[in-house]
Amino acid sequence: MSNVGIVIVSHSPLVAEGTADMVRQMVGEEVPLAWCGGNAEGGLGTQVGAIMDAIEEAWSDAGVAILVDLGGAETNSEMAIEMIGEPRSGRIVICNAPVVEGAVMAATEASGGATLKQVVATAQELSPA
Repeated sequence: MSNVGIVIVSHSPLVAEGTADMVRQMVGEEVPLAWCGGNAEGGLGTQVGAIMDAIEEAWSDAGVAILVDLGGAETNSEMAIEMIGEPRSGRIVICNAPVVEGAVMAATEASGGATLKQVVATAQELSPA
């Protein structure tokens, strides 16, 4: 059985890449992982196409959990999921969690073979009430 994949979406490519680097160093290679960030000009922003590519890169039949930094990243991730369509879109969830801590905790949970629901719940436990 494959592990849940993790996608990190940040307005800053440096934040996204740094978060992915932390996940790899702390969790290892057994979790499918991808990141994206920045706009087409290299500035701050997010792009639906890049998010779709990251989902594809981290795709797992167990599902994909997406961690986002700001509202625009969440909106564009929702659009990417919608464009991917069924049946895959039903196995992609955006986590309401801090991006760095959430990504590390989600990947840790995923590395143990947890379900998508368990991975998302673990990440979302970090959100303030």
